[in-house]
Amino acid sequence: MNKISGLVITFNESRNIVDCIRSLKRVCDDVVVVDSLSADDTVALAEAEGATVIRQPFLGDGPQRTAGLPYCRHDWVLNLDADERLEDDLADWLARTDLDALPADAVESRRRNFVGDRTTRHAGQYPDYVLRIFNRQRADFKPVVAHSRIQAGRVIRNEGHITHYSYRDYADIFNRACLYANWMAKDLAASSKPVHGWHPMLHGTSAFLKHYVIKTGFLAGLDGLTLSLGKALASYLKYARALEIRRAIR
Repeated sequence: MNKISGLVITFNESRNIVDCIRSLKRVCDDVVVVDSLSADDTVALAEAEGATVIRQPFLGDGPQRTAGLPYCRHDWVLNLDADERLEDDLADWLARTDLDALPADAVESRRRNFVGDRTTRHAGQYPDYVLRIFNRQRADFKPVVAHSRIQAGRVIRNEGHITHYSYRDYADIFNRACLYANWMAKDLAASSKPVHGWHPMLHGTSAFLKHYVIKTGFLAGLDGLTLSLGKALASYLKYARALEIRRAIR
């Protein structure tokens, strides 16, 4: 059987961390949790489940995940967010597949995203391929503050699934849009990319049309409309906030 380490980053994830770790332990004999100084009992719950917990002030999404890699005992790593779970098909594939024999440094799988107890194929919610399985000797996380991706050379695609409890409700969609937009704005403001006054509206409108029209969010009723508006808000605020940051340091 493969030797796989599980990796999770957390901040106040007491409602999710136990189920996440138990999901990882279906295929991992080693689980590392990098906690951003949670104020709840995330750490105690993780340690009770047998995870190795590293306490680390938040460095940004990518660097925070990278900080956990030296504590992983195995080269192959399965990285989940605390609100994600393995589904049976992906767990079964991992259990029977020799990862070292694959012509790949990383593996993509499909993800089902939920709003509350509902999921949809529209508005970019499915199949939403994500890269969660990788060899840490040959791949690493992009060093950005928000929505880091694994950087790998050879990537193959698997049709197994991850469940993602993305949003608790509609309010959570907009709360997260504001939070992530602020993080992404910091990366954008620090980069050399040009940002102009018309960019917030352009990118916000483009994000809405992409998710509501091109990715057929209109077929998902109010869920599809709300998700598309959330994506539009996040994109608009990313560019607006980046402009604000740059103006403040001039």
